[in-house]
Amino acid sequence: MTTSKVMNMSEAISRWVVDGSSVAMGTTLETAIPFAAGHEIIRQGKKGLTLIGPISDMLFDQLIGAGCVQRVQAAWVGNVITGVGYNFRRAVEQGRIDVEDHSNLTISMALQAGSMGVSFLPSRTALGSDLFATNPGLKSVTCPFTGQKHAAVAAIVPDVAIVHVQRSDPYGNAHAWGNMGITREACLASRNVLLTAEEIVSTELITRDPNRILTPGFKVGAVVHAPWGAHPSPMPGYYNRDHAVFLDYQTQSRTPELFALWMNQWVRSISSIHQYVETLGNDSLSRLSITRHAYSEPVDYGY
Repeated sequence: MTTSKVMNMSEAISRWVVDGSSVAMGTTLETAIPFAAGHEIIRQGKKGLTLIGPISDMLFDQLIGAGCVQRVQAAWVGNVITGVGYNFRRAVEQGRIDVEDHSNLTISMALQAGSMGVSFLPSRTALGSDLFATNPGLKSVTCPFTGQKHAAVAAIVPDVAIVHVQRSDPYGNAHAWGNMGITREACLASRNVLLTAEEIVSTELITRDPNRILTPGFKVGAVVHAPWGAHPSPMPGYYNRDHAVFLDYQTQSRTPELFALWMNQWVRSISSIHQYVETLGNDSLSRLSITRHAYSEPVDYGY
């Protein structure tokens, strides 16, 4: 009989995110960012992490400001609404983190290569760019068939991918919809997958729509029930983006002292996702919750 993989956030992060590990997050670009999981990483004081992703809203900036990060492999780091990520900028200027620059395409190809078990994939779009100056995972190669010049994008195999989904069964079979970004590539490339979910549902419900299953359940190490676990980013079908939080964060991360105050209020003084939701308050929950739904058309798989 399959064993349930459901555990609380503290246990999941403690088990699957160890110091010095490489972690793929924010793989949907600008929706469903796993903020709740990131905040638990901060609370547990994880160190020496490598963060992997395309665009992480402002989650990477928070983890960097908390001192959890040694290296970043990403296409962009900052505050998705206001632009600059002050913690990221300070860390780069002070030489406290290493940065491997990617485009959205090369980070996707690196994870795709990792998912396929090959050492690299060829690309033409990075040629002539300055990505080669900061990214040792890009090399110039000659195609053995045409003699044309290509960029070789080295595979990335994260230790764990942390992904927030709409719903999962207790065994890691999950449904996700909306902008998928490079989530499937990250899940298949990673050694382990940690799912946080708005809802925990039955396997019967998941198997009614097999095409929407994100990744094979056997790849998943933990499932965490985390309603509002992507706030302040939007979660398709559940809640909208909380623009005010991003604007406030710009001001509250401008200096290390202000960031420490923000961290104490929104991360360190909060012990669980349920307390976080209580802290948001009913007014914010009502304002952000989706009230006009747009359901997809049913499909017929037959028998």
